[in-house]
Amino acid sequence: MPIATVNPANGETLKTFDALSAEEIERRLALAESAFRTHRTTSFAERARLLHRAADLLDEDLQTIGRVMTTEMGKPVKQARAEAAKCAKAMRWYADHAERLLADEEPDPSDAKDSGASRVLVRYRPLGPVLAVMPWNFPLWQVVRFAAPALMAGNVGLLKHASNVPQTALYLEELFRRAGFAEGCFQTLLIGSGAVEGVLRDPRVKAATLTGSEPAGRAVASVAGDEVKKTVLELGGSDPYVVMPSADIDRAARIAVTARVQNNGQSCIAAKRFIVHADVFDAFAERFTAGMAALKVGDPLDEDTDVGPLSTEQGRSDLEELVDDAVENGANVLCGGERPEGYRDRGWYYAPTILADITPQMRIHQEEAFGPVATLYRVADLDEAVALANDTPFGLSSNVWTRDEGEVDRFVRDLEAGGVYVNGMTASHPAFPFGGVKRSGYGRELSEHGIREFCNITTVWHGA
Repeated sequence: MPIATVNPANGETLKTFDALSAEEIERRLALAESAFRTHRTTSFAERARLLHRAADLLDEDLQTIGRVMTTEMGKPVKQARAEAAKCAKAMRWYADHAERLLADEEPDPSDAKDSGASRVLVRYRPLGPVLAVMPWNFPLWQVVRFAAPALMAGNVGLLKHASNVPQTALYLEELFRRAGFAEGCFQTLLIGSGAVEGVLRDPRVKAATLTGSEPAGRAVASVAGDEVKKTVLELGGSDPYVVMPSADIDRAARIAVTARVQNNGQSCIAAKRFIVHADVFDAFAERFTAGMAALKVGDPLDEDTDVGPLSTEQGRSDLEELVDDAVENGANVLCGGERPEGYRDRGWYYAPTILADITPQMRIHQEEAFGPVATLYRVADLDEAVALANDTPFGLSSNVWTRDEGEVDRFVRDLEAGGVYVNGMTASHPAFPFGGVKRSGYGRELSEHGIREFCNITTVWHGA
């Protein structure tokens, strides 16, 4: 895939970039190692000052970087601005909390005494340069939720961003430079996927984090495992959205629309499989279908647009194949199911779609639909709802709608997911851990768990 900005609203190539040469990659790796030696010794107060400055600059740039993101990957521009604002918020959160999250810990004095020590401390120390392999769907947020904690912990970052968002990737490097971080603390590597292995195997790179597809995660984890390097993976998701009879059906159906089509439906944590109890199935389906059908599809730079194009032509083709397979095998199309009127041959659009009567024989039952396509299931009881929710190779997050506390306890106990959101849609926040289980990956981002992932957790033992 060429490194280029291609406007998904019309397919026009706006700007192309040359990949870094081997010599330039070497120079940047050496610079990262040198920057780490200095950055690791700076105080939390100094790091926080710089990160606050980066947040302030990002706030000033909301309009311009929002348009850049929209032009590169197609999200509605109002959502792009909201993403940038969320990044600034996360920067400030880590700037204000990192010192506390990484403060020395002192085990129980009786345990220290039992070990023969006068005192024992646990200290969090940075690892070094960390490689981040990031996707296009949230081109700022995916990076910042790694970069903010990594920089505050004393690490330095090397970003290999998706090849279709190069301008956003370069903006991030420039943002941290403008904020005052020393040269080499955060660098964007404009390289193809074939160059990732060489960078990851370099002994100066100490760890890696990847958000993306399952095949990409397998490739990075395999290389990192061979080199015995730490990784954090956030991969695909096919999150269940379970609605039980006691739920507020109007609200559940209204939020279901947003939960499915946020970011044009291209979100790992978007609700994708809507599992509804038979007692409220018809009422929910009617409201959900009406909400999806009413969405405005169009130019993502238009402030009134709800759903823009998919990021790539291949992405739309993949989605169409899943829908066509389902329909050929008996799925019922409640709305959508095709390219929208007016965009059949212009841009990479797909209409908000709901498929019902899904069976295990359909590919979409097990594969992630990365676009505005929802699958709707009817279940008879709580046991069937839990079993169907777990009938997926993924386990990123989940949504459950019920006012029955017993049902809530059951879902929290039995759902195989990294998060359970009760009476609301999944959303990430810097204070809460984020990540999945099964083929959705391992490790956690955000919160104290995320900032500690790339730290050397060091036991400091003092003799009596």
